[in-house]
Amino acid sequence: MAQRRLSEVAKKVGVSEATVSRVLNGKPGVSEATRQAVLTALDVLGYERPTQLRGERARLVGLVLPELQNPIFPALADVVGSALAQQGFTPVLCTCTGGVSEPDYVELLLAQQVSGVVFAGGSHAEEDASHEHHYELVRRKLPVVLVNASIDLDYPVVSADDAVAVEQAFGHLVALGHQRIGMVLGPRDHIPSRRKLVAFRKCAERIGMTVDEHSVGHTMFSIEGGQAVGTRLVQNGITGMICASDPLALGVIRAVRRLGLNTPDDISVIGYDDSALMTCTDPPLTTVRQPIEAMGRAAVELLAALIAGNEVSMEELLFEPELVVRASAAPVRARASHTI
Repeated sequence: MAQRRLSEVAKKVGVSEATVSRVLNGKPGVSEATRQAVLTALDVLGYERPTQLRGERARLVGLVLPELQNPIFPALADVVGSALAQQGFTPVLCTCTGGVSEPDYVELLLAQQVSGVVFAGGSHAEEDASHEHHYELVRRKLPVVLVNASIDLDYPVVSADDAVAVEQAFGHLVALGHQRIGMVLGPRDHIPSRRKLVAFRKCAERIGMTVDEHSVGHTMFSIEGGQAVGTRLVQNGITGMICASDPLALGVIRAVRRLGLNTPDDISVIGYDDSALMTCTDPPLTTVRQPIEAMGRAAVELLAALIAGNEVSMEELLFEPELVVRASAAPVRARASHTI
């Protein structure tokens, strides 16, 4: 059991078993950062600390996510959690479902005296949401890093480049011969969706395509939302759709089938995120991949620097997304009118 513990902790932290053993036995020759990382890994993996080390409380960092239904959020939690553990922090996962709000979690995290917080895809990306809890964290000067586009807060921000994502998807559909291209976005106050819409308008302008309510729809980030908007856009004659998330894209594909059509033969669909299992859908989903690994690690590096008292740039770090071509988008072909 002891050997298995050494092996698991060493793998989690990325050090040798000998290093883990030195930490557990209080031997010298190990940096403080490595020592903290080993102790944190013990906590995360559920092992008891040696008696002489139990008095040291692990450093806590909150990771606040809006939900776990969209597979992109568990993927991000895995990256951020591992990166925090390697820095000697214990991640505290807070998911804003089941009646517990983001402000509620912030209050709980402050009560636990966390060292910092990472927010991803939450209220900071919604202009019309309440942001008083964020302003309170700013007043307290608690280290905070945001993942994905935000309202104007005094925090470092790590984002995927929404404009590049749309340009890649739009260009792919145009190359396949599509001239009637639609966009399925999140809520109107959702800042990443707003950025995508601005880029979509610029792309449409280049090919002389009109952008209005017949080609764009706003909805909640869910399969059902994608199905509702997708149904309307297909009936408006759209032949290719760019979606602001993979679940939205799956909803559009469901709408296409309910209308007696086929993806990609009748309607091409492109998602966003490249979340888990998108290779297993029918058809496998063409999507724009967010570089979650790089973004998550950058967020933790920024947070660790802030916690250490170092200055970091407040300019938004934009990471390049990547179009992943699979089978849900194909050359346009003539089809019977489904307009209403």
